[in-house]
Amino acid sequence: MKVLRTAAEMRALRDELRGQPLTVGLVPTMGYLHQGHDSLLAAARAECDVVVMSLFVNPTQFRPGEDLSTYPRDEERDFAIAEATGVDYVYAPQPDDVYPSGFATKVEVEGLTEVLCGSETSRGPGHFRGVTTIVAKLLNAVDPDFAYFGQKDAQQATVIRRMAEDLEFRAKIVVLPTVREPDGLAMSSRNAYLSPQARERATAIWASLQETEAVFAEAGLEPALEAGRRHLELAGITPEYFEARYPGTLDPADGRSGDPILVAVAAKVDGTRLIDNILLEPEHEGSTP
Repeated sequence: MKVLRTAAEMRALRDELRGQPLTVGLVPTMGYLHQGHDSLLAAARAECDVVVMSLFVNPTQFRPGEDLSTYPRDEERDFAIAEATGVDYVYAPQPDDVYPSGFATKVEVEGLTEVLCGSETSRGPGHFRGVTTIVAKLLNAVDPDFAYFGQKDAQQATVIRRMAEDLEFRAKIVVLPTVREPDGLAMSSRNAYLSPQARERATAIWASLQETEAVFAEAGLEPALEAGRRHLELAGITPEYFEARYPGTLDPADGRSGDPILVAVAAKVDGTRLIDNILLEPEHEGSTP
């Protein structure tokens, strides 16, 4: 495995790979790898000739006062995990190389980024400007055939898919299922912040989504959302949002169209912000129970 530290090194590799009949997979990460990342790296390894993992804690997607300075980092550990998973190249640039003096361009996807995590009461629309700008730069730098993301960040995956389509990036955006701990908690680098007590309380997030799914099958969408929110409240967790949206458009869902419904939640548990989601599949007339 080779580590590339500069944009110039990445461009040289891209030019080298372009001259060969090889498929290239990119797995963008902010490091502190867990089994969710492993699943993306394993999929890239199985499907591509060359696997590139980026490792960059992107400052432009953090709001002032968020956890940029304390975001968990362990580069040596990440390199060991990446090599064991079969990564060929790690692109790990410094912020000044990614955003040099005078950098003034931002990539923005309208309509998908003002809700949920992008709302003013959450992380704000600037969060997704930071995400789409860095992902656009990575897609340009690596020029992969496939780029891999996780379903846990469902809104992020939706935004990146739209950006890649609108800007005609060559890469196919691949979104893989959320990987969970045995108790259901979605794997996240931020789980490292949780105390044992907070870690136990955080399991209520996935349990609330399961409760929503169960009630939805019996009583419909609104009672299901109420049941999910109530489950969180009983665990002492006040959600930042707990909403039903249609995948792809992220328009508010009313459950009347018969289309799948994304129920997404964000909540802080003892100061640690966690997100999760579930996809509800309405039963269609004539379908098998």
